[in-house]
Amino acid sequence: MSSESRFWDRIAGRYARRPVADEASYQKKLALTRDYLHPDMEVLEFGCGTGSTAIVHAPHVKHIQAIDISAAMLAIARRKTEAAGIANITFQQAGIETFRAPDASYDAVLGLSILHLLADRDAAIAKVHRLLKPGGVFVSSTTCLGETMKLLKYIGPIGRLLGLMPRVAVFTPDELRASITGAGFAIEHDWQPGRGKAVFIVARKAG
Repeated sequence: MSSESRFWDRIAGRYARRPVADEASYQKKLALTRDYLHPDMEVLEFGCGTGSTAIVHAPHVKHIQAIDISAAMLAIARRKTEAAGIANITFQQAGIETFRAPDASYDAVLGLSILHLLADRDAAIAKVHRLLKPGGVFVSSTTCLGETMKLLKYIGPIGRLLGLMPRVAVFTPDELRASITGAGFAIEHDWQPGRGKAVFIVARKAG
C-alpha cells in the first residue's frame, strides 16, 4: 500500500462527511458534464473518491468504470451506490497510472479534483487520450495552486513526509491547458469560477 493510499484511507470517513465547498459551481459542472453524456456511453472516472459524482452521472450513461487508490473511499462509494439503487457503476482499486484497459475503450473519461494529486499529470493525460475512443471527451476539474499558493511547492513535501497531506503538484491554469492540448486534445469548454478556484475543462480527442 502506498503512502498516498494510506493517507486517503485514513481520512475517508471525514472526507465523505465534508460538504461541497462551492455547491453552485459543483452543480454547474455536473450540468455541463451531462451535456456531453449519452445513454450508450462507456465512461471511466479516475480518482472517483466516495463515488458521489459517478452516482449522479450513472443514470445518463450505459456504464461507469470508477477507480481510486483508496480502499476505504471505495468501500464508502459502494455503500452509497447500493443505497441509491445504482447498478451500472463498477468500482476498482487502481490509479490511472496502473489501470489497464485496451486503447479506445471509453467514450468519456472524468478526472475531477485529481490531476494536481498525481506524480505525472502529463503521463496521466496522455493515457486518458489513449483510452478514449476517437471523438471522445475528457472532463476535468483541477485545482491550480500555481496561481495563489506557489510556496506549497516547497512546503508540501514536508507535509507529505509527516503524513499530514497528500502529494500536491503546483502548476498554473495555463500549464494545465498546455498539458491537455499537448496530449492532442482540443479544448471545447474552459471555465474557472474565480481566481484560485478549480479550472473546469472539457477537451475532445480528434475523431
